[in-house]
Amino acid sequence: MTKVIGFHYTLKNDAGEVLDSSAGRDPMLYLAGSGQILPALDKEMQTLSVGDKKSVSLPAKEGYGEVNPAFKMNVKLAQFPPGTEVKPGLQFKINDEPASPIFRVVNVLGEEVFIDGNHPLAGVNLNFDVEITESRDATADEIAHGHAHGVGGHHH
Repeated sequence: MTKVIGFHYTLKNDAGEVLDSSAGRDPMLYLAGSGQILPALDKEMQTLSVGDKKSVSLPAKEGYGEVNPAFKMNVKLAQFPPGTEVKPGLQFKINDEPASPIFRVVNVLGEEVFIDGNHPLAGVNLNFDVEITESRDATADEIAHGHAHGVGGHHH
């Protein structure tokens, strides 16, 4: 039976810097095996029970992948639509293909814009501390929709 798993997490890099955490928020809910979280983390979490705590370390290639130099480039400011406020942090897709990466503006120097289509955590080893708060059978609706429903999950 497909499970819905609820968990709290803290994500750190190899230097111990906290990159993200669910502390102070509702636990995250996800539908096991649905691709909602990193596959290697999902696999580890499916072996745990409510109340279990575990540290899971994923090398970059099992997280958001290695940095792809081809996704780092300089483009001309004139290539952006008129009226666009082009500044660091701006995110956009180059085309409408579903698999097209999301690019972000890293820096603007005059008429040159440095963009990067790598995930912000590409090339970073990920260290998760997880605690399982819930594990239950998924409902037929959750399975049909491909995600968990309820607090910490998806709302329709």
